[in-house]
Amino acid sequence: MIKKRLVAAAVVATLVPLTLAACGGGGSNGPGSSSSSSETVDSLTVLDYYSDEPSHSLIGDQLSKCGTSIGVAKVDHQSVPGPTLIQKVLQQASSKTLPDVLMLDNPDIQQIAEAGALAPLGDFGINADGYAPGPVSAATYDGQLYGLQPGANTLAIFYNKDVLAKAGVQPPKTWDELKTAAKKLTSGKQYGFAFNATADYEGAWQFLPPMWTNGGDETDLKSPQVAEALQLWKGLVDDGSVSKSAVNWKQSDVNDQFIAGKAAMMLNGPWQIPSLQKAKVNFGVVPFPINKPDQTSIAPLGGEAWTVPETGNDAKKAKAAELVKCMNTDDNQMLRAKQGGLVPTKVALYDQYKKEVPSMAGFTDAVANARARTGKLGAKWPDTAKVIYTGMQLVLTGQAAPADAMAKAGAS
Repeated sequence: MIKKRLVAAAVVATLVPLTLAACGGGGSNGPGSSSSSSETVDSLTVLDYYSDEPSHSLIGDQLSKCGTSIGVAKVDHQSVPGPTLIQKVLQQASSKTLPDVLMLDNPDIQQIAEAGALAPLGDFGINADGYAPGPVSAATYDGQLYGLQPGANTLAIFYNKDVLAKAGVQPPKTWDELKTAAKKLTSGKQYGFAFNATADYEGAWQFLPPMWTNGGDETDLKSPQVAEALQLWKGLVDDGSVSKSAVNWKQSDVNDQFIAGKAAMMLNGPWQIPSLQKAKVNFGVVPFPINKPDQTSIAPLGGEAWTVPETGNDAKKAKAAELVKCMNTDDNQMLRAKQGGLVPTKVALYDQYKKEVPSMAGFTDAVANARARTGKLGAKWPDTAKVIYTGMQLVLTGQAAPADAMAKAGAS
């Protein structure tokens, strides 16, 4: 799920001078000191944004068990609300109290690594061999790996099996099929399709499947491929297959519409599955449709990674890296995926996971090709995301044509 905690460039810039003096955090021997890697480590501090239950307890239990397995008596698991995590990290960097292990939303990793606040995992003999390319790209900065992501999420098309069967409609595999199906499924108070097109990062996140699948690229937002994706969204709204309220709907609102029977299909993520199961919705999931035969469905990568901050304590950093590695074993990836509505990031686990959790099969296939939002732009992604959602809103509110919208929104 996209998190509303992308680090502003100005905020990260303030981190740079702080991290230069961050040695001594996480229990080191003092400012500028570096302990021996042979030092006995009895405890580790961990910071994440899993502040809500049951996530906090589930992650805490996993961390505790990993701590035991690597010989650490105590894992001090601290959680803060998502929007406050980066500010907390800034404060800890300033006071030289960075945690030993830090969880980061994957779009934030490159920015924090660029600021010098993270240790390359290669320093501890850790690599990401066998992982899906998206999570590796998101956690890589300047050729070095800084985080391991145990689970991922992305976007795909949910469809109401009963509604589509009654209408004689198959789940769409192409844009033409999506347009035809959405139109046919629109009846009375029921729209054929629903998506989130808000003027924020969530809206940009939801526009990436049509943009990327069609060959559009964040480095060239004025391309015909991006304009075609904008036209797809505009056409669905213009012909009444998607509500004009899409410009105001968050992903949770889209899910509410789907549950209430006011949308036959929706673009959303696996975090919605528990509410759908609770509401007893008979749903299926398929990857976002392609526009042309030679295309591959591509959706954005979501999820969090475990990192090792630059605390200045070599022994604790080494032990922290062991904890990160433990949180990413095959068993722990499978456990976390099942608990959190995620997909394991190790490709070799996909077949087993789809067999054990059939409701996640569509998302597992999507994650295999999911792309990191920061993969091409790194720390510049947040600014580009603003251009994307602004251009999208200009089109859907009739203020710009698809071919002109991104330029009007500020695309270079």
